[in-house]
Amino acid sequence: MSAVLGALVPVFLVIALGAALKRGLLPEASHWIALERLTYFVLFPALLIVSISRAELGEVAVVEVSATLLGSVAIVGALLTLARRPICRALGLPGPSYTSLFQGALRWNTYIALAVSGALSGQRGLAVAAVGLAVMIPVLNALSVVVLARHGENGGASNRLMLLQLLRNPFIWSCAIGAAINVADVPIPPVVLTFGDILGRASLALGLLVVGAGLRLGDLRRPRAATWFASALKLALLPALASGLGHALGLREVDLLIVAVAASVPSAPNGYVLARQMGGDAPLLAEILTVQTLLAAVTMPVVIALVAHL
Repeated sequence: MSAVLGALVPVFLVIALGAALKRGLLPEASHWIALERLTYFVLFPALLIVSISRAELGEVAVVEVSATLLGSVAIVGALLTLARRPICRALGLPGPSYTSLFQGALRWNTYIALAVSGALSGQRGLAVAAVGLAVMIPVLNALSVVVLARHGENGGASNRLMLLQLLRNPFIWSCAIGAAINVADVPIPPVVLTFGDILGRASLALGLLVVGAGLRLGDLRRPRAATWFASALKLALLPALASGLGHALGLREVDLLIVAVAASVPSAPNGYVLARQMGGDAPLLAEILTVQTLLAAVTMPVVIALVAHL
């Protein structure tokens, strides 16, 4: 447990620093919007390309890791899709709020996942995480766009908006570029790799700071039922499904551990940007992100410790 906490505590300290900076040194929203855009369009795509292109996949159970992550997301996604009407009735959710519940229950915070994976298992952990990035980021972004196009406030322009969002999404094309470079074994000049690596390292720190700055602690006074439901799905059900499915598919040690990390992190802050752009319930998603990020400080060590004993 001490090793788990040693990997997690620095990550959450950086998030806490972001929250403190937002309330002290950098109170202007424009500062954080600029950092968010820089991270979203430049720094994090660089991290994805470098991480995926350089991942040593020879020791990673690529098929099993991919099947585990896709399978667990498919189960929860199918549950939310098939039971959408009764869930919305029970929680009193209109369409835009349902899209935030969907994103909050399925998306994963890759900043936290990469930081914890590297701290726990070094380069081997990052290689497994890179498989998760390449597989899950395009799928989850596409699913989120489809759900927002169908049930968001801007659903009338669904087909055009859906296509535009998919084409403009920097995470999707950066994953595709990184995977193509890795599979084709394209030689990259060391200076280019170093350049991308510097940008990628900056993205982790800035990304975690932006997560902290986005926390809305006032929402903790009375979180909505949808927030608790999304948090239960994301922080409890999804990690349990991923860990159980991964174990059944033969994943062990680092592969299984990093799968559990990827499944147990809170939802992604860039989902909030997407919700604002496509007519989702952005305030509800901000509340979900805040509650999940704080709860994950407790739930992630538990999940990781349980999986480590499997």
